[in-house]
Amino acid sequence: MNDDETPGLLDALRRIVGANHVLTEGDLSAWEQDWRRRVRGKALAVVRPASTAEVAAVVKACAAAGTPIVPQGGNTSMAVGGVPDDSGREIVLSLQRMNAVRGIDQANLTVTVEAGCVLQVLQQTAEQAGFLFPLSLAAEGSCTIGGNLATNAGGTQVVRYGNARDLCLGLEVVTPHGEIWEGTTGLRKDNTGYDLRDLMIGSEGTLGIITAATMKLYPLPAATLTAWAAVPSLQHAVTLLGMAHQRLGAALTGFEVMGRFALSLVGRHMPQLRVPFVENEDVPYCVLLENSDSESEDHARSRFEALLEAAFDDGCVSDAVVAENLSQSHQLWHARESIPLAQAEEGLNIKHDISIAVSRIPAFVAETDALLQREVPGVRLVNFGHLGDGNLHYNVQAPEGGDDRSFLADHEQRINTLVYDAVEKFGGSFSAEHGIGALKVDELEKHKPAAALEMMRAIKRAIDPKNILNPGRVLRL
Repeated sequence: MNDDETPGLLDALRRIVGANHVLTEGDLSAWEQDWRRRVRGKALAVVRPASTAEVAAVVKACAAAGTPIVPQGGNTSMAVGGVPDDSGREIVLSLQRMNAVRGIDQANLTVTVEAGCVLQVLQQTAEQAGFLFPLSLAAEGSCTIGGNLATNAGGTQVVRYGNARDLCLGLEVVTPHGEIWEGTTGLRKDNTGYDLRDLMIGSEGTLGIITAATMKLYPLPAATLTAWAAVPSLQHAVTLLGMAHQRLGAALTGFEVMGRFALSLVGRHMPQLRVPFVENEDVPYCVLLENSDSESEDHARSRFEALLEAAFDDGCVSDAVVAENLSQSHQLWHARESIPLAQAEEGLNIKHDISIAVSRIPAFVAETDALLQREVPGVRLVNFGHLGDGNLHYNVQAPEGGDDRSFLADHEQRINTLVYDAVEKFGGSFSAEHGIGALKVDELEKHKPAAALEMMRAIKRAIDPKNILNPGRVLRL
């Protein structure tokens, strides 16, 4: 689009969504600054539609003008997938005004929500209706369902309920041509051709703009128990996970692992939180287990305690704390979920969101820890994550007392190469739940098979031939 065409497009957008919802001046950092505060872009405008029809009209206007669109939900992307570049040419399409819960179908165990609905609001709405919506992650007070689906978000209960993809039964999507695909039927069986729902989920706004979704609900558990266990090694944590699967079955809803240094950062920067065993240098790892039972609390507690007793006898657990009530359970989870915030307080860091087959995680960590310490002496490894589904947040902090910005400038590319090459060696993925965004496009080209990349590019070209939606994210055409 030429500069002389810009006023005409902005006037058209104002007519569609209202002048107050086309923002071009003032502080736009809430939409232009990424979640980790590492990138600041420049938007041509921030456009805030209130309905699917308005989204479709905005897309048509931008497509006619050749103006790229960056869809944005809660702006909590960890991979710079939802903020504009610095060209000043891209429209940020914020879906935050589209936040309604359209309805709950109790018999079908589904809820239909608009894309801008905050995850925590959906959790609370489901609970008030007597149901569980199990997707749970640290940013749940800010992230939105549209973004969760666009990135196929994971979180802490994937071991039982799966990723966002597994929780979705249907979508409403605006295509790059401004057409509306209404697919929020809530059907669990629908074999009528290609699965367009799964194509859109995880595409990070590059194939279509999710405007609403029908999500699965579950009955509220009769009892939920939480334990924090000290384990002698990562291998013992993997053995404990196997025991939990055997003894708890589907009642195992969470299994998190946390390295001692990661927990020490929580103790250092958030001393008001009580972190079990953090002062014990003989505890290299802790595990947070959650057991949700459909029968009764007595039944859940007896099975849970039997598991921990067997783990003690087997040497998998050296000490453990079992929450006595919901408040104590929340405190334990709060300590776990505070690791990223504590790490941010410690300084800028290099984040890795990786997945490895659970059985291979101990060997991967031992080999990669030694490699990094040898290649970049003094680095501090912040290792934690969702062991139950093989997803680690294997982060690297600058040496004690060092300048973190200089550390990133000097070592980030090298450390990423070392870690991602190790992930590939162990048959894993360099992006488990955070997505590709703009941050990892080069890594995708390096590590994804050529045939897979060409299929992905063919899909992008077919659906979005003008490359209007989120260009430069996920794929480089």
